Amino acid sequence: MAITPELTEKPVPAADSGRRTPSARTFGPLLLRLHFYAGVLVAPFILIAATTGLLFTMVPTLDRIVYRAELVVADPGDTTLPVSQQVTAARATHPDGDLIGVRPGEGDRTTQVDFSSPGLPEEHLHTVYVDPYTGEVTGQLETWWTATPLNTWLDQFHRDLHLGTTGELYSEFAASWLWVLALGGVVLWWRRQRGNRTARRLLAPELAAKKGVRRTRSWHAATGLWITVGLLILSATGLTWSGYAGANFAAALDSLKGSRPYVATELTAAPAAASGGHHSEGGAAAVPAVDPTAVDTVLAGARAAGIDGPVQVSLPTDDASAWTVTQTDNVWPVRFDSVALDSTGKVTDRVDFADWPFLAKLTSWGVQAHMGLLFGLFNQLVLAALAIGLITVIVWGYRMWWQRRPTRADRRAPVGAPPARSAWQQLPSWGIVVGVPVVFALGWALPLFGIPLLAFLVVDLVVGAVRGHGTPPEVPVSPAPAGS
Repeated sequence: MAITPELTEKPVPAADSGRRTPSARTFGPLLLRLHFYAGVLVAPFILIAATTGLLFTMVPTLDRIVYRAELVVADPGDTTLPVSQQVTAARATHPDGDLIGVRPGEGDRTTQVDFSSPGLPEEHLHTVYVDPYTGEVTGQLETWWTATPLNTWLDQFHRDLHLGTTGELYSEFAASWLWVLALGGVVLWWRRQRGNRTARRLLAPELAAKKGVRRTRSWHAATGLWITVGLLILSATGLTWSGYAGANFAAALDSLKGSRPYVATELTAAPAAASGGHHSEGGAAAVPAVDPTAVDTVLAGARAAGIDGPVQVSLPTDDASAWTVTQTDNVWPVRFDSVALDSTGKVTDRVDFADWPFLAKLTSWGVQAHMGLLFGLFNQLVLAALAIGLITVIVWGYRMWWQRRPTRADRRAPVGAPPARSAWQQLPSWGIVVGVPVVFALGWALPLFGIPLLAFLVVDLVVGAVRGHGTPPEVPVSPAPAGS
Protein backbone atom coordinates (compact mmCIF):
# COMPACT_ATOMS: atom_id res chain seq x y z
CA MET A 1 0.00 0.00 0.00
CA ALA A 2 2.27 2.69 1.29
CA ILE A 3 5.77 3.86 0.53
CA THR A 4 6.66 5.89 3.56
CA PRO A 5 9.61 6.95 5.61
CA GLU A 6 7.29 7.99 8.44
CA LEU A 7 7.19 6.86 12.03
CA THR A 8 3.68 5.46 12.19
CA GLU A 9 3.77 4.23 15.78
CA LYS A 10 4.81 6.41 18.67
CA PRO A 11 7.30 5.46 21.41
CA VAL A 12 5.89 5.16 24.86
CA PRO A 13 7.49 7.12 27.69
CA ALA A 14 10.44 5.39 29.29
CA ALA A 15 8.62 5.16 32.61
CA ASP A 16 5.86 3.07 31.01
CA SER A 17 8.03 0.87 28.84
CA GLY A 18 8.35 -2.08 31.19
CA ARG A 19 9.22 -5.56 30.01
CA ARG A 20 6.95 -7.11 27.48
CA THR A 21 5.23 -10.32 28.24
CA PRO A 22 5.39 -13.16 25.71
CA SER A 23 1.82 -12.37 24.66
CA ALA A 24 2.94 -8.84 23.70
CA ARG A 25 5.41 -10.10 21.10
CA THR A 26 4.38 -8.89 17.67
CA PHE A 27 5.56 -8.27 14.11
CA GLY A 28 4.50 -4.61 14.28
CA PRO A 29 7.78 -2.98 15.39
CA LEU A 30 9.81 -4.95 12.83
CA LEU A 31 7.41 -4.11 10.02
CA LEU A 32 7.51 -0.48 11.09
CA ARG A 33 11.29 -0.31 11.07
CA LEU A 34 11.54 -2.17 7.75
CA HIS A 35 8.85 0.04 6.20
CA PHE A 36 10.65 3.14 7.39
CA TYR A 37 14.13 2.31 6.11
CA ALA A 38 12.93 0.71 2.89
CA GLY A 39 10.74 3.77 2.32
CA VAL A 40 13.70 6.11 2.78
CA LEU A 41 16.16 4.11 0.67
CA VAL A 42 14.01 2.33 -1.94
CA ALA A 43 11.30 4.93 -2.57
CA PRO A 44 13.53 7.07 -4.85
CA PHE A 45 13.99 4.12 -7.20
CA ILE A 46 10.26 3.35 -7.14
CA LEU A 47 9.56 7.03 -7.81
CA ILE A 48 11.75 6.88 -10.93
CA ALA A 49 10.03 3.67 -12.08
CA ALA A 50 6.59 5.22 -11.53
CA THR A 51 7.51 8.39 -13.43
CA THR A 52 9.06 6.57 -16.39
CA GLY A 53 6.19 4.09 -16.34
CA LEU A 54 3.70 6.97 -16.51
CA LEU A 55 5.45 8.18 -19.66
CA PHE A 56 5.40 4.67 -21.13
CA THR A 57 1.62 4.38 -20.67
CA MET A 58 1.27 7.17 -23.23
CA VAL A 59 3.08 5.23 -25.97
CA PRO A 60 0.02 3.95 -27.92
CA THR A 61 -1.40 7.46 -28.12
CA LEU A 62 1.95 9.09 -28.83
CA ASP A 63 2.70 6.56 -31.57
CA ARG A 64 -0.54 7.44 -33.35
CA ILE A 65 0.41 11.12 -33.18
CA VAL A 66 4.14 11.04 -33.90
CA TYR A 67 4.06 8.27 -36.51
CA ARG A 68 0.65 8.88 -37.97
CA ALA A 69 2.04 9.07 -41.51
CA GLU A 70 3.69 5.65 -41.15
CA LEU A 71 1.07 3.81 -39.08
CA VAL A 72 -2.30 5.18 -40.19
CA VAL A 73 -3.97 4.95 -43.60
CA ALA A 74 -5.39 8.36 -44.48
CA ASP A 75 -8.19 7.02 -46.69
CA PRO A 76 -8.97 3.31 -46.12
CA GLY A 77 -10.50 1.57 -49.13
CA ASP A 78 -12.74 -1.43 -49.52
CA THR A 79 -10.26 -3.98 -50.89
CA THR A 80 -6.61 -4.52 -50.01
CA LEU A 81 -3.93 -5.43 -52.52
CA PRO A 82 -2.26 -8.87 -52.39
CA VAL A 83 0.34 -8.89 -49.62
CA SER A 84 3.01 -9.98 -52.12
CA GLN A 85 2.42 -6.78 -54.11
CA GLN A 86 2.83 -4.73 -50.94
CA VAL A 87 6.05 -6.59 -50.13
CA THR A 88 7.34 -5.84 -53.64
CA ALA A 89 6.67 -2.15 -53.10
CA ALA A 90 8.51 -2.26 -49.77
CA ARG A 91 11.44 -4.10 -51.35
CA ALA A 92 11.73 -1.46 -54.04
CA THR A 93 12.10 1.15 -51.29
CA HIS A 94 14.55 -0.93 -49.25
CA PRO A 95 16.56 -3.13 -51.65
CA ASP A 96 19.13 -4.24 -49.06
CA GLY A 97 18.81 -6.85 -46.34
CA ASP A 98 16.68 -9.98 -46.02
CA LEU A 99 12.91 -10.06 -45.79
CA ILE A 100 12.13 -11.13 -42.23
CA GLY A 101 8.38 -10.83 -41.79
CA VAL A 102 5.15 -9.07 -42.67
CA ARG A 103 2.26 -7.73 -40.60
CA PRO A 104 -0.61 -7.14 -43.05
CA GLY A 105 -2.60 -3.97 -42.43
CA GLU A 106 -6.32 -4.00 -41.65
CA GLY A 107 -8.79 -1.14 -41.32
CA ASP A 108 -6.81 2.08 -41.01
CA ARG A 109 -3.52 0.33 -40.18
CA THR A 110 -0.69 0.17 -42.70
CA THR A 111 1.11 -3.04 -43.64
CA GLN A 112 4.50 -3.36 -41.92
CA VAL A 113 7.28 -5.18 -43.80
CA ASP A 114 10.42 -6.04 -41.82
CA PHE A 115 13.90 -6.34 -43.32
CA SER A 116 17.26 -7.03 -41.80
CA SER A 117 19.75 -4.25 -42.41
CA PRO A 118 23.55 -4.25 -42.12
CA GLY A 119 24.82 -2.17 -39.23
CA LEU A 120 21.67 -2.29 -37.10
CA PRO A 121 21.97 -3.40 -33.46
CA GLU A 122 20.86 -6.90 -32.50
CA GLU A 123 17.07 -7.39 -32.52
CA HIS A 124 16.61 -4.22 -34.58
CA LEU A 125 14.95 -4.27 -37.98
CA HIS A 126 14.24 -1.88 -40.83
CA THR A 127 10.47 -1.61 -41.22
CA VAL A 128 8.79 -0.25 -44.32
CA TYR A 129 5.16 0.88 -44.03
CA VAL A 130 2.83 0.36 -46.99
CA ASP A 131 -0.75 1.50 -47.65
CA PRO A 132 -2.52 -1.87 -48.12
CA TYR A 133 -5.14 -0.32 -50.42
CA THR A 134 -2.84 1.54 -52.84
CA GLY A 135 0.56 -0.09 -52.39
CA GLU A 136 2.13 3.30 -51.68
CA VAL A 137 5.03 3.33 -49.21
CA THR A 138 4.13 5.72 -46.39
CA GLY A 139 7.44 5.68 -44.50
CA GLN A 140 10.36 3.73 -43.04
CA LEU A 141 11.59 3.33 -39.46
CA GLU A 142 14.19 1.41 -37.49
CA THR A 143 12.21 -0.82 -35.12
CA TRP A 144 12.96 -3.06 -32.13
CA TRP A 145 10.73 -6.12 -31.81
CA THR A 146 8.31 -4.24 -34.13
CA ALA A 147 8.23 -1.22 -31.75
CA THR A 148 8.65 2.32 -33.09
CA PRO A 149 11.72 4.39 -32.13
CA LEU A 150 9.70 6.42 -29.60
CA ASN A 151 8.21 3.26 -28.11
CA THR A 152 11.70 1.74 -27.92
CA TRP A 153 13.21 4.84 -26.30
CA LEU A 154 10.53 5.10 -23.61
CA ASP A 155 10.57 1.33 -23.01
CA GLN A 156 14.32 1.35 -22.42
CA PHE A 157 14.06 4.53 -20.35
CA HIS A 158 11.61 2.76 -18.05
CA ARG A 159 13.58 -0.48 -18.11
CA ASP A 160 17.17 0.70 -17.62
CA LEU A 161 17.33 4.53 -17.94
CA HIS A 162 19.42 3.94 -21.09
CA LEU A 163 22.28 2.69 -18.90
CA GLY A 164 22.29 -0.86 -20.23
CA THR A 165 22.68 -3.87 -17.97
CA THR A 166 23.71 -1.75 -14.99
CA GLY A 167 20.62 0.38 -15.37
CA GLU A 168 18.37 -2.68 -15.37
CA LEU A 169 19.29 -3.20 -11.73
CA TYR A 170 17.32 -0.10 -10.73
CA SER A 171 14.01 -1.34 -12.15
CA GLU A 172 14.46 -4.85 -10.73
CA PHE A 173 15.38 -3.35 -7.35
CA ALA A 174 12.22 -1.23 -7.42
CA ALA A 175 9.99 -4.15 -8.46
CA SER A 176 11.57 -6.44 -5.85
CA TRP A 177 10.67 -4.07 -3.01
CA LEU A 178 7.42 -2.56 -4.24
CA TRP A 179 5.31 -5.49 -3.05
CA VAL A 180 7.10 -5.51 0.33
CA LEU A 181 6.37 -1.86 0.95
CA ALA A 182 2.80 -2.16 -0.32
CA LEU A 183 1.88 -5.11 1.89
CA GLY A 184 3.81 -3.71 4.86
CA GLY A 185 1.90 -0.45 4.57
CA VAL A 186 -1.43 -2.28 4.50
CA VAL A 187 -0.58 -4.16 7.69
CA LEU A 188 0.62 -1.02 9.49
CA TRP A 189 -2.50 0.95 8.54
CA TRP A 190 -4.70 -1.97 9.62
CA ARG A 191 -2.92 -2.10 13.00
CA ARG A 192 -3.28 1.63 13.50
CA GLN A 193 -7.05 1.42 13.03
CA ARG A 194 -7.59 -1.41 15.52
CA GLY A 195 -10.56 -0.93 17.77
CA ASN A 196 -12.29 1.24 15.20
CA ARG A 197 -11.86 -0.42 11.83
CA THR A 198 -14.49 0.68 9.37
CA ALA A 199 -14.40 0.92 5.61
CA ARG A 200 -14.50 4.68 5.84
CA ARG A 201 -11.57 4.94 8.27
CA LEU A 202 -9.50 2.56 6.18
CA LEU A 203 -10.31 3.83 2.70
CA ALA A 204 -11.00 7.56 3.14
CA PRO A 205 -8.60 10.30 4.30
CA GLU A 206 -9.36 12.21 7.50
CA LEU A 207 -10.55 15.46 5.98
CA ALA A 208 -11.52 16.81 9.41
CA ALA A 209 -8.00 16.37 10.79
CA LYS A 210 -5.91 19.48 11.34
CA LYS A 211 -3.07 20.15 8.96
CA GLY A 212 -0.06 18.10 9.94
CA VAL A 213 1.22 14.56 10.00
CA ARG A 214 -2.16 13.03 10.87
CA ARG A 215 -3.88 14.43 7.78
CA THR A 216 -0.92 13.64 5.53
CA ARG A 217 -0.75 10.10 6.88
CA SER A 218 -4.44 9.54 6.20
CA TRP A 219 -4.06 10.63 2.57
CA HIS A 220 -0.90 8.54 2.22
CA ALA A 221 -2.45 5.41 3.69
CA ALA A 222 -5.91 5.64 2.12
CA THR A 223 -4.51 6.26 -1.35
CA GLY A 224 -2.00 3.46 -0.89
CA LEU A 225 -4.76 1.07 0.13
CA TRP A 226 -6.77 1.89 -2.99
CA ILE A 227 -3.85 1.09 -5.31
CA THR A 228 -2.40 -1.89 -3.44
CA VAL A 229 -3.73 -4.60 -5.76
CA GLY A 230 -2.48 -2.73 -8.80
CA LEU A 231 0.96 -2.28 -7.24
CA LEU A 232 1.22 -5.99 -6.45
CA ILE A 233 0.36 -6.84 -10.07
CA LEU A 234 2.90 -4.34 -11.41
CA SER A 235 5.57 -5.71 -9.07
CA ALA A 236 4.93 -9.34 -10.04
CA THR A 237 4.67 -8.73 -13.78
CA GLY A 238 7.68 -6.41 -13.81
CA LEU A 239 9.80 -9.11 -12.20
CA THR A 240 8.91 -11.70 -14.85
CA TRP A 241 11.27 -10.16 -17.41
CA SER A 242 13.88 -8.72 -15.05
CA GLY A 243 17.47 -9.92 -15.19
CA TYR A 244 17.92 -12.09 -12.09
CA ALA A 245 14.42 -12.68 -10.71
CA GLY A 246 13.16 -13.07 -14.29
CA ALA A 247 15.70 -15.83 -14.96
CA ASN A 248 14.55 -17.66 -11.84
CA PHE A 249 10.94 -17.17 -12.90
CA ALA A 250 11.61 -18.59 -16.38
CA ALA A 251 13.42 -21.58 -14.87
CA ALA A 252 10.47 -22.21 -12.56
CA LEU A 253 8.06 -22.04 -15.49
CA ASP A 254 10.16 -24.53 -17.44
CA SER A 255 10.31 -26.93 -14.49
CA LEU A 256 6.53 -26.66 -14.05
CA LYS A 257 5.96 -27.04 -17.81
CA GLY A 258 4.30 -23.65 -17.78
CA SER A 259 6.25 -21.92 -20.56
CA ARG A 260 4.79 -20.67 -23.80
CA PRO A 261 4.78 -23.36 -26.52
CA TYR A 262 5.82 -22.52 -30.08
CA VAL A 263 5.01 -24.26 -33.33
CA ALA A 264 7.62 -26.59 -34.80
CA THR A 265 9.19 -24.99 -37.87
CA GLU A 266 11.18 -28.06 -38.94
CA LEU A 267 9.29 -29.51 -41.88
CA THR A 268 10.38 -33.08 -41.08
CA ALA A 269 10.85 -32.90 -37.30
CA ALA A 270 8.67 -33.46 -34.26
CA PRO A 271 7.03 -30.44 -32.57
CA ALA A 272 9.44 -28.16 -30.76
CA ALA A 273 9.65 -28.16 -26.98
CA ALA A 274 8.12 -25.32 -25.00
CA SER A 275 10.21 -22.21 -24.62
CA GLY A 276 10.39 -19.75 -21.74
CA GLY A 277 10.91 -16.68 -23.92
CA HIS A 278 8.59 -13.71 -23.62
CA HIS A 279 9.20 -12.05 -26.97
CA SER A 280 7.64 -12.87 -30.29
CA GLU A 281 9.57 -14.84 -32.86
CA GLY A 282 11.69 -12.76 -35.17
CA GLY A 283 15.09 -11.14 -35.17
CA ALA A 284 17.58 -10.24 -37.85
CA ALA A 285 18.92 -13.73 -38.62
CA ALA A 286 19.73 -14.39 -42.27
CA VAL A 287 17.02 -16.18 -44.26
CA PRO A 288 17.02 -17.80 -47.69
CA ALA A 289 15.69 -15.96 -50.71
CA VAL A 290 11.91 -16.30 -50.75
CA ASP A 291 9.53 -15.64 -53.60
CA PRO A 292 7.24 -12.85 -52.32
CA THR A 293 4.28 -14.43 -54.10
CA ALA A 294 4.47 -17.31 -51.59
CA VAL A 295 3.33 -14.87 -48.89
CA ASP A 296 -0.15 -14.84 -50.41
CA THR A 297 -0.34 -18.63 -50.54
CA VAL A 298 0.90 -19.04 -46.98
CA LEU A 299 -1.41 -16.35 -45.60
CA ALA A 300 -4.39 -17.86 -47.44
CA GLY A 301 -3.58 -21.25 -45.88
CA ALA A 302 -3.42 -19.68 -42.42
CA ARG A 303 -6.71 -17.84 -42.90
CA ALA A 304 -8.34 -21.06 -44.05
CA ALA A 305 -7.04 -22.68 -40.85
CA GLY A 306 -8.83 -20.07 -38.75
CA ILE A 307 -5.95 -17.67 -38.04
CA ASP A 308 -7.90 -14.44 -38.33
CA GLY A 309 -7.37 -10.87 -37.17
CA PRO A 310 -3.99 -9.11 -37.06
CA VAL A 311 -1.11 -11.52 -37.68
CA GLN A 312 2.66 -11.71 -37.98
CA VAL A 313 3.95 -13.69 -40.98
CA SER A 314 7.51 -14.90 -40.36
CA LEU A 315 9.67 -16.31 -43.13
CA PRO A 316 11.56 -19.62 -43.02
CA THR A 317 15.10 -19.51 -41.66
CA ASP A 318 16.29 -22.08 -44.19
CA ASP A 319 15.00 -24.36 -46.92
CA ALA A 320 14.05 -27.04 -44.40
CA SER A 321 11.96 -24.72 -42.24
CA ALA A 322 8.34 -23.67 -42.39
CA TRP A 323 6.65 -20.31 -42.50
CA THR A 324 4.82 -19.24 -39.35
CA VAL A 325 1.68 -17.14 -39.05
CA THR A 326 0.84 -15.97 -35.53
CA GLN A 327 -2.04 -13.89 -34.27
CA THR A 328 -0.93 -10.68 -32.55
CA ASP A 329 -4.17 -9.39 -31.02
CA ASN A 330 -3.15 -8.24 -27.51
CA VAL A 331 -6.56 -6.87 -26.52
CA TRP A 332 -8.79 -9.02 -24.32
CA PRO A 333 -9.82 -11.63 -25.28
CA VAL A 334 -6.34 -12.08 -26.74
CA ARG A 335 -5.70 -14.13 -29.85
CA PHE A 336 -2.28 -15.78 -30.03
CA ASP A 337 -3.00 -18.89 -32.12
CA SER A 338 -0.12 -19.88 -34.37
CA VAL A 339 0.43 -22.23 -37.32
CA ALA A 340 3.45 -23.41 -39.28
CA LEU A 341 2.99 -23.91 -43.03
CA ASP A 342 5.02 -25.01 -46.00
CA SER A 343 5.27 -22.91 -49.16
CA THR A 344 2.10 -24.51 -50.58
CA GLY A 345 0.03 -23.23 -47.64
CA LYS A 346 -0.32 -26.63 -45.99
CA VAL A 347 -0.37 -26.50 -42.19
CA THR A 348 2.45 -28.58 -40.70
CA ASP A 349 1.99 -27.70 -37.02
CA ARG A 350 -0.38 -25.70 -34.87
CA VAL A 351 -0.47 -24.24 -31.34
CA ASP A 352 -3.63 -22.54 -30.11
CA PHE A 353 -3.71 -20.12 -27.20
CA ALA A 354 -6.44 -22.26 -25.63
CA ASP A 355 -3.91 -25.09 -25.37
CA TRP A 356 -1.21 -23.04 -23.64
CA PRO A 357 -0.42 -24.06 -20.05
CA PHE A 358 -2.34 -21.88 -17.61
CA LEU A 359 0.88 -20.38 -16.21
CA ALA A 360 1.91 -19.35 -19.72
CA LYS A 361 -1.49 -17.71 -20.25
CA LEU A 362 -1.29 -15.95 -16.90
CA THR A 363 2.21 -14.67 -17.67
CA SER A 364 1.12 -13.41 -21.07
CA TRP A 365 -1.94 -11.63 -19.65
CA GLY A 366 0.18 -10.05 -16.92
CA VAL A 367 2.83 -8.78 -19.32
CA GLN A 368 0.25 -7.34 -21.71
CA ALA A 369 -1.56 -5.63 -18.81
CA HIS A 370 1.74 -4.22 -17.50
CA MET A 371 2.39 -2.73 -20.94
CA GLY A 372 -1.10 -1.22 -21.19
CA LEU A 373 -2.24 -3.45 -24.07
CA LEU A 374 -4.62 -6.01 -22.56
CA PHE A 375 -7.68 -3.77 -22.16
CA GLY A 376 -6.81 -1.02 -24.62
CA LEU A 377 -7.35 2.60 -23.58
CA PHE A 378 -8.93 1.56 -20.26
CA ASN A 379 -5.76 -0.37 -19.40
CA GLN A 380 -3.62 2.69 -20.17
CA LEU A 381 -5.80 4.95 -18.03
CA VAL A 382 -5.61 2.53 -15.08
CA LEU A 383 -1.81 2.34 -15.38
CA ALA A 384 -1.59 6.13 -15.49
CA ALA A 385 -3.79 6.38 -12.38
CA LEU A 386 -1.62 3.81 -10.58
CA ALA A 387 1.55 5.68 -11.49
CA ILE A 388 0.15 9.03 -10.34
CA GLY A 389 -1.21 7.44 -7.15
CA LEU A 390 2.16 5.84 -6.38
CA ILE A 391 4.00 9.11 -6.97
CA THR A 392 1.70 10.99 -4.59
CA VAL A 393 1.96 8.26 -1.95
CA ILE A 394 5.76 8.54 -2.05
CA VAL A 395 5.65 12.34 -1.83
CA TRP A 396 3.28 12.17 1.14
CA GLY A 397 5.58 9.65 2.80
CA TYR A 398 8.54 12.00 2.62
CA ARG A 399 6.35 14.88 3.75
CA MET A 400 5.43 12.93 6.88
CA TRP A 401 9.09 12.27 7.52
CA TRP A 402 9.68 16.03 7.46
CA GLN A 403 6.55 16.84 9.49
CA ARG A 404 7.63 14.50 12.31
CA ARG A 405 10.96 16.25 12.75
CA PRO A 406 11.74 17.54 16.27
CA THR A 407 11.30 21.32 16.40
CA ARG A 408 12.34 22.11 19.98
CA ALA A 409 15.47 24.21 20.16
CA ASP A 410 17.38 21.54 22.08
CA ARG A 411 16.24 18.66 19.82
CA ARG A 412 15.92 20.30 16.41
CA ALA A 413 16.47 17.94 13.46
CA PRO A 414 15.86 18.14 9.71
CA VAL A 415 13.69 14.99 9.59
CA GLY A 416 11.80 12.64 11.88
CA ALA A 417 13.59 10.03 13.97
CA PRO A 418 13.53 6.38 12.87
CA PRO A 419 11.61 3.72 14.80
CA ALA A 420 13.40 2.16 17.75
CA ARG A 421 15.99 -0.57 17.19
CA SER A 422 15.89 -4.17 18.43
CA ALA A 423 12.48 -4.71 16.85
CA TRP A 424 13.43 -8.27 15.93
CA GLN A 425 13.66 -9.09 19.64
CA GLN A 426 9.91 -8.48 19.90
CA LEU A 427 9.05 -11.15 17.33
CA PRO A 428 7.18 -14.23 18.54
CA SER A 429 9.33 -17.35 18.52
CA TRP A 430 7.23 -19.07 15.87
CA GLY A 431 7.65 -16.00 13.66
CA ILE A 432 11.43 -16.37 13.73
CA VAL A 433 11.29 -20.12 13.07
CA VAL A 434 8.95 -19.70 10.11
CA GLY A 435 10.10 -16.31 8.90
CA VAL A 436 13.84 -16.94 8.50
CA PRO A 437 13.48 -19.77 5.93
CA VAL A 438 10.80 -17.81 4.08
CA VAL A 439 13.00 -14.72 3.88
CA PHE A 440 15.96 -16.80 2.69
CA ALA A 441 13.79 -18.38 -0.01
CA LEU A 442 12.51 -14.98 -1.14
CA GLY A 443 16.04 -13.60 -1.11
CA TRP A 444 17.21 -16.43 -3.37
CA ALA A 445 14.30 -16.01 -5.79
CA LEU A 446 14.53 -12.20 -5.73
CA PRO A 447 18.24 -11.36 -5.34
CA LEU A 448 17.65 -7.61 -5.41
CA PHE A 449 15.34 -8.04 -2.45
CA GLY A 450 17.60 -10.41 -0.51
CA ILE A 451 20.95 -8.65 -0.98
CA PRO A 452 19.71 -5.17 0.00
CA LEU A 453 17.84 -6.67 2.96
CA LEU A 454 21.06 -8.26 4.15
CA ALA A 455 22.85 -4.95 3.66
CA PHE A 456 20.16 -3.12 5.67
CA LEU A 457 20.59 -5.65 8.48
CA VAL A 458 24.40 -5.41 8.54
CA VAL A 459 24.39 -1.61 8.52
CA ASP A 460 21.74 -1.54 11.24
CA LEU A 461 23.77 -3.90 13.42
CA VAL A 462 26.97 -1.93 12.89
CA VAL A 463 25.30 1.40 13.65
CA GLY A 464 23.66 -0.11 16.71
CA ALA A 465 26.98 -1.49 17.95
CA VAL A 466 28.74 1.83 17.47
CA ARG A 467 26.00 3.83 19.16
CA GLY A 468 25.57 1.24 21.91
CA HIS A 469 28.93 2.05 23.54
CA GLY A 470 28.25 4.44 26.38
CA THR A 471 24.70 5.31 25.34
CA PRO A 472 21.44 4.13 26.85
CA PRO A 473 19.43 1.71 24.74
CA GLU A 474 16.60 3.01 22.59
CA VAL A 475 13.13 2.73 23.98
CA PRO A 476 11.07 0.16 22.09
CA VAL A 477 8.10 1.40 20.16
CA SER A 478 4.56 0.67 21.23
CA PRO A 479 1.42 0.73 19.12
CA ALA A 480 -0.21 4.15 19.17
CA PRO A 481 -3.85 4.55 20.09
CA ALA A 482 -6.29 4.23 17.22
CA GLY A 483 -6.69 7.41 15.24
CA SER A 484 -3.62 9.07 16.75
